[in-house]
Amino acid sequence: MSAKTTASAPVPAPVPTPEAGQVPAEAVSPLIRGVAVLRRLTEAGGTMSLSALERTTGLARSTVDRITATLTRMGYVRLDGRDAILTPHVMELGNAYLAALRLPALLSTHADRLADELDESVSLAVADRDGIRFIHQATRRRAMSLSFRIGDLLPAERTAPGQLFATEWTDEEWQAWRARRTRDPQNRDFPTVPPPPQSAWGDEDFTRRTARAAAENCALDDQLIEPGLVAVSVPVRDPRTARIACVANVVSHTSRHTSADLREALLPRLRLAVAAMEEDLRRAPRPEPGPPLAGLATWTGASKQELGREFIESLARGLTVLAAFDEGRAELTLTEVAKATGLARATARRALITYEHLGLVTPTPHRAFALTPQVLSLGFPPLSRTTLPRIATPHLTTLTDAIQETTSLAVLTERRDEIQYTARATANHVMSVDIAVGSRLAAPSTSSGRLLLTGPTAAASGSYALVDEELEQGVRAIAVPIRDRDGQVVAALNAATHVARRTVEECVHDILPALLSTASHIETDLHTAARFTHVPLT
Repeated sequence: MSAKTTASAPVPAPVPTPEAGQVPAEAVSPLIRGVAVLRRLTEAGGTMSLSALERTTGLARSTVDRITATLTRMGYVRLDGRDAILTPHVMELGNAYLAALRLPALLSTHADRLADELDESVSLAVADRDGIRFIHQATRRRAMSLSFRIGDLLPAERTAPGQLFATEWTDEEWQAWRARRTRDPQNRDFPTVPPPPQSAWGDEDFTRRTARAAAENCALDDQLIEPGLVAVSVPVRDPRTARIACVANVVSHTSRHTSADLREALLPRLRLAVAAMEEDLRRAPRPEPGPPLAGLATWTGASKQELGREFIESLARGLTVLAAFDEGRAELTLTEVAKATGLARATARRALITYEHLGLVTPTPHRAFALTPQVLSLGFPPLSRTTLPRIATPHLTTLTDAIQETTSLAVLTERRDEIQYTARATANHVMSVDIAVGSRLAAPSTSSGRLLLTGPTAAASGSYALVDEELEQGVRAIAVPIRDRDGQVVAALNAATHVARRTVEECVHDILPALLSTASHIETDLHTAARFTHVPLT
């Protein structure tokens, strides 16, 4: 949901509004370049070679190297050979926007329940200029499934939510939309959607659909994105202003419903769900701000001292400004940003100037600043459908390289009598434990299974399970728990060795600390990724 500034609203003095396309004199150039790299990585699905980043951003290779080195230090990127790969930690930027917005936390349960009742995909969307972005998805697992992700940007004219948001556009916003349509008729600015068909509707068609949406307080998408996809949307209004806070959207396929079916069969239930959402917004207590981030300025300074010119301190400090927003901190003044990050007021001011120019923050009528939905363009979409095995695999590789033993991730099967291996990193030994990903073993005879079967009693810090030649003669294994955001044990991380290489005591004294440290890193990434998305365990 983009905040709007009217002519009569007071605009914060510290940050001047730049002319379109003109970079403010006080903008932080390294921050602009770093944001460009994050956006290119996002558009590429989360992985891009350094040479491709050089080519697509127009930056010098030395600049790309320094930016990726800084992002790696921050944990937002990892380098794999010549490729830069986004990590789940970068989702903290999108999490900051979603937490400040509060809508996913307040409304997602209703959306999930509706998806279960209708057996159709349900999403929540907010406006982003003349497009929309999804902030929550409750999808159905089918052969014909949706590929849209949280944070994806779609053109307003090709969606049902877009028709509803357009009912509140000003004349200036309509003009900006028409200018974009003239400049980009093939929707190249929206890489998540296919180009429109040659027989695509014109501007007048969208105007008519918007007028109908205003009259009926709902909107239909009859194969606007691509053939076969249909949707119906209803606005969720902010009880304080009566303006659209977000839009609830039910999506189906023409093999299941026509657009007329959606109106007759699903729209009444959607309206009931939206009424419940609006009631929850009305009753929601004012959020209390959590503890501010601490030590960021000190950390960036120490990193600069350690890494020298390879670490771009102004980029790192600028990115900490986005992470300062959260639930209870939806709007921050310049002074509050400086206090939350530990940055000098002048440094925070220049970062805000830069972000307003880039469209990532907007001034509010309360002489403060708020994040915009564009923050979701910084790494969130390609990671919003990650899985625990994908999160764990790079950590397993690092662990195996360190201890020179095969490591694995395992979960209990639904029957809870077996474990299934979901990720693995194999040590380079002539004789090593060879169990492929997907393999199942009897839970009681494995270290992972024994730990997972113990349930809550395994939740103590430093807990582990060890089996000594019980699965197979000569195999010794030790496992530690992986916990979700609620502290529940959901998986086990284990290392397996031959009895000739490690004694039981050596497993506990040498391998266990490395396992516990790696489990902590996996949990940190899991907790970040799962704050507003569902992370499957397999």
